[in-house]
Amino acid sequence: MIERIVTPPLGANAYLILDKKTALIDVGGDFRFIYDAISRHADPESLDYIILTHTHFDHASATADLKKVTGAEVVTHSREYEFAREQNFSASFFGIHFPPFEPDVLVEEGDVLKLGKLELRVIHTPGHTPGSICLYDRQESLIFTGDTVFPNGGFGRVDFPGGNAIQLLNSLRRLTEIEVEWMYPGHDEPVRNARDHISTAYRLARMFL
Repeated sequence: MIERIVTPPLGANAYLILDKKTALIDVGGDFRFIYDAISRHADPESLDYIILTHTHFDHASATADLKKVTGAEVVTHSREYEFAREQNFSASFFGIHFPPFEPDVLVEEGDVLKLGKLELRVIHTPGHTPGSICLYDRQESLIFTGDTVFPNGGFGRVDFPGGNAIQLLNSLRRLTEIEVEWMYPGHDEPVRNARDHISTAYRLARMFL
């Protein structure tokens, strides 16, 4: 079961996965808001993993606090953690509390996170940030895309620190080659016909980046 949690202040999505293992994909916003949202579906202290698609504050700022309370293991790409440290976990421009965290599992391209029915393969998709990842389950034909790609042709910004237009184009091109039905983005509603949305994003990115 996948439960979508929309987190303030920027309406970022967190996804609570209830399987043999319980995982939360992205954890931006206020810790208490996230904790209470998880509580409506499961015991927060049963959380096994906090999986970060990237470390912008609206997707990761509650990581340290939630890890402290639940004991969940934090999973992120090795390059993304290096990037977060370089940026000092900065969210000061937005006035957001973003305490630093230590990851427990550093993943790379092709690693698989086995949660039970869901087995999420890591796809390294740099461009929005250096260590952005998407998480793909071929059997269930779904993908969590973070801020790499959005519905209706949207794609991640490249004008923040660590952004790279060429890398994002390459990442989008790779995603167009994947057979996938459901897309769970970092913002906006989950959508069907994911491959069509991704192909549109790649076409538009080629025009504008």
